[in-house]
Amino acid sequence: MVDPSALDRFLLRAGWADATREPLAGDASARSYDRLTQKGETAVLMKAEPGDEMARFLRIGAHLAQAGFSTPKVLARAEHDGFLLLEDFGDTLAARALTESPAREAEIYGRITDLLLALQDVSPPDDLPLLNGPALAELLALTPAWYPCLSPEIAARLAEKIAALYTDLALEPSGICLRDFHAENIILLDRPGVRGLGLLDFQDAVLCHPAYDLVSALQDARRDVSHVCADREIVRFATQSGIEPGRFAAIYALLGTQRALRILGIFARLCLRDGKPGYLALMPRVWRNIELNLRHPALGDIAQDLRAAYPAPTAERIAELEAACATRRNP
Repeated sequence: MVDPSALDRFLLRAGWADATREPLAGDASARSYDRLTQKGETAVLMKAEPGDEMARFLRIGAHLAQAGFSTPKVLARAEHDGFLLLEDFGDTLAARALTESPAREAEIYGRITDLLLALQDVSPPDDLPLLNGPALAELLALTPAWYPCLSPEIAARLAEKIAALYTDLALEPSGICLRDFHAENIILLDRPGVRGLGLLDFQDAVLCHPAYDLVSALQDARRDVSHVCADREIVRFATQSGIEPGRFAAIYALLGTQRALRILGIFARLCLRDGKPGYLALMPRVWRNIELNLRHPALGDIAQDLRAAYPAPTAERIAELEAACATRRNP
């Protein structure tokens, strides 16, 4: 809950007390954003729970900026109250540009791949959590807790198999992965090179295989990426990273499966616990990504267990989840 008097004091100290405020679209987190306008200038007000998340945002953002990437400059801060005043990157989301100009798909995703290739050369900040095989399995505990599960025992065995296969396949050193990296979290900027992509969401960065963020970008729960574009960027990323393409394809499919399965649980939880049923409409696309990943021969055992543990998000199942939404239970 935002303390209005604390916010007024923060804006007064920052010199933005007379600014007009316009709410910006939020996301699945508890953070909220306003665009402030004053005397022809703009800034973005971020409101979040004080604590570790805000500290990570500041620390990782500064680290990435020092490495030559575009993260919003911090204009004013009051971490103890949960307020940051940030540079305004504008409204040219990569997702919006792709919707308005589909012909730019190859260009924009090519730039995204370039950024991820450059990110591999960045030494990670201290104390990032390691997303290794056991951690990937642990993250999947969320899914059977919220999404319909036919067999908790098979679901647990599935998580163990994903962990074991990742350990066998991921021979490269883990590097910084932004984790929630997709077209809704990227702003197109008029800047050269990798600085031309403004990064918005990086506070949950981890150490993981470099394929993780490529999966996040190309297997986007919110929009379709053409197979031609995705296949081209997968091959280019593997080749320029020096990873044998066959093994990279297996790691990519495995991480795509783990990530999509967890997303199903997150979307179900957003509906059932947080009263946000809008994410349910994205479930069929997430399931299609799972089915695509399960075609890889290295995932044969995983495919069998996944289909035995989890049903597809049919229209009927989505309707059942929506009927149980928290906003319906607690109007």
